[in-house]
Amino acid sequence: MVDYTEGSGKQYHVQVGPGDVGEYVIMPGDPKRCKKIAAYFDDAKLIADSREYVTYTGYLDGVKVSVTSTGIGGPSASIAMEELSRCGAKTFLRVGTCGGMQLAVKGGDLVIATGAIRMEGTSKEYAPIEFPAVADIDVTNALREAAGKLGFTAHTGVVQCKDSFYGQHEPENKPVGYELLNKWDAWIRCGALASEMESAAMFVVGSVLRVKVGTVLLVVANQERAKAGLDNTQAHDTDSAIRTAVEAIRILIKK
Repeated sequence: MVDYTEGSGKQYHVQVGPGDVGEYVIMPGDPKRCKKIAAYFDDAKLIADSREYVTYTGYLDGVKVSVTSTGIGGPSASIAMEELSRCGAKTFLRVGTCGGMQLAVKGGDLVIATGAIRMEGTSKEYAPIEFPAVADIDVTNALREAAGKLGFTAHTGVVQCKDSFYGQHEPENKPVGYELLNKWDAWIRCGALASEMESAAMFVVGSVLRVKVGTVLLVVANQERAKAGLDNTQAHDTDSAIRTAVEAIRILIKK
C-alpha cells in the first residue's frame, strides 16, 4: 500500500502512531464525547484530532487505555479500527446510541449487542454476507457484568445496523420504502432489540483483524413504542453507557 503519510510514522486518518494508544480503546461515534470519556481515565492526554477522529490516552488501574471517536457509520469506524490495530490496540468497545425496536426496550435503557444484522455496506467488503457479525464473548460478558454492578437496566441480544438514518425513520418517503418496511418488520419478528449504524461493521472487521469487539448502547427512544401508543421516554445522556464500558475494561484488566 502507498504510504500516504510520507514517512510521518502516523496513521493517515487517525494520526496516531505506535505507542500512542493503549490495548483497550473505547469508541464513541461523536468526537465531542471523547473528552467526557477521557475524564474517567487517569492522566489523560489529547493525542490527536484529525477529521472525525479524536483520540485521548490515559490509564485505568495502571493500564494504558484510549478513546477514539469514529464518526457516523461503518466506513469511518472500520478505518479507525484498521489504523488503531496497527498501533497496538487489541480490544475495542463501541459506546453509542440506538433506537429501540422491541416494546420492552425503553429510552434510557442500555443494549449490549451479542451480534448485528448486516444491513450495511462496509462489512460486505470484508466478508461474504453469510459470515455472521458477532461480538467477542469476553467483552460482552464484561459489559453485562459491569451494567449489573452499576445497576443499569440492560438488554442483551442482536441489533440491526444500517447505513441510512432516514431510511429507518422515513422509509415511506424512499423509492425502496417497500423493502425497508418489510425488512424492518422481519427484524422485529426475529427479535432484534435496537437499530444503530456501526456494530455490524466493527464486529466483522474485528473478526478479520483478530481483535476483540463489544458494544454497549444507550437507547435514545423507541419508535415502536410510539406506534403502539405507549410512553416513549427520550434519553440523550450517554453517561450510563460510558460508565459501563469503563467498568468493563476494569473487569477485563483484572481477568
